[in-house]
Amino acid sequence: MKIDAILSPLELPALAHRDLSGTTCVVFDILRATSTFVTALNNGAKEVIPVSEIAEATKRRQQQPDALLAGERNGVRILAAQSGDTDFDFGNSPREFTPNKVRGKTIVSTTTNGTRALRACAGANTILAASFLNLSATAKFLAKLQSEELLLICAGTGDGVALEDVLAAGALAELLADELSDSAEVARQTFLRLKSDLPSAIAGSANGRRLLGIPELQADVAFCSQRDVVNLIVKMDANGCLRPL
Repeated sequence: MKIDAILSPLELPALAHRDLSGTTCVVFDILRATSTFVTALNNGAKEVIPVSEIAEATKRRQQQPDALLAGERNGVRILAAQSGDTDFDFGNSPREFTPNKVRGKTIVSTTTNGTRALRACAGANTILAASFLNLSATAKFLAKLQSEELLLICAGTGDGVALEDVLAAGALAELLADELSDSAEVARQTFLRLKSDLPSAIAGSANGRRLLGIPELQADVAFCSQRDVVNLIVKMDANGCLRPL
């Protein structure tokens, strides 16, 4: 299996012109979208529908009145002033998505980078959302799948690289240890250099520092740094919905 990596969100638009029919894409947005989706589904949510824009989310809510709205802009929950008519039910903190709130529910989510990265993979054969929370489960699934090509996608922050996403991509590349492209090897080497104290590395990233500066979101950093606490694969179906396998 050939393993490639996209380390910067600036590379995402090129996916629209790339043949992904034989490719499995794994998307990482460690702080915090994919960590949140994994948590919500592990806690019993029926599905998560990632959309790119706030207007898409509110339109989905009109079509599915029972759906819950989630998402952030600049790290904080979307309010009526941004959506035009409603406060979102959740922000983007995985700690919000408790079983009593999400069990059996459809969640429509829009985030700054993570949901857009997932949508950019639309032509891929298989699309997974992964995090440190379910990294080993994802690796075991991929080892059995033996896709022709594996593309590790780091959602990043704004237009920039996010260290925590690169670390997760590198950790997965290390677990699979197949034929790595240079970008995948960069991610692997970054992980190997920092793996001895991964929580500190994530806390020291730009996103980590930003969240630690927001009192109500500080605990998200440690939460998203946990390794292999969820035995769940999260796959996007043909309709663009994330569901547990």
